[in-house]
Amino acid sequence: MKLVLATGNAGKVRELSAQLAASGVSVLAQSDFLTEEAVEDGLSFVENALIKARHAAVASGLPAVADDSGLRVDALDGAPGVFSARYAGAGAADADNCRKLLAALEGVPVAQRGAAFHCSLVFVRSAVDPAPLIVSAEWRGLVMQGMSGEHGFGYDPLFQPAGLDCSAAELAPEEKQRISHRARALQSFLPKLVDLVGL
Repeated sequence: MKLVLATGNAGKVRELSAQLAASGVSVLAQSDFLTEEAVEDGLSFVENALIKARHAAVASGLPAVADDSGLRVDALDGAPGVFSARYAGAGAADADNCRKLLAALEGVPVAQRGAAFHCSLVFVRSAVDPAPLIVSAEWRGLVMQGMSGEHGFGYDPLFQPAGLDCSAAELAPEEKQRISHRARALQSFLPKLVDLVGL
């Protein structure tokens, strides 16, 4: 089966395409079909994932998988949330977003810096699929007081997963792909995708 992976984020492409391919899915890049990103104006991770999946399906004429994910910080009432990638403004670099988050949490004690990475994965058979496959998962932890680590992307250098004494960016890539929010969503998503399309 061929499908298009509806993301322009290189980190997500790496994490998702290998695991989808391992299930017998031939993954094509959104960039093969699209010159413009979808306008992510949904109010939830699921809404944005659906927008991206339907956008890619229109452009490619293929089934599409999209992910929308981000970091929700308890002390900030769930921010940056769906705005995680553009927290410091449109086109902001990961480091800019991390610095803004650190500034927003200045003076907040470690015990009150609880957070969770959230991931929603969506599969649509076509742009007008009335019954998309939707799976969501979370990865709890806390926001550290400084950045640490060289792996990963996004807020990984600031996020300390529950039960670990290092940042997500200090985990080996294969370890993160086993325990992250995206990994948890995929663990639930892939068997349902296989059942749905008969891989």
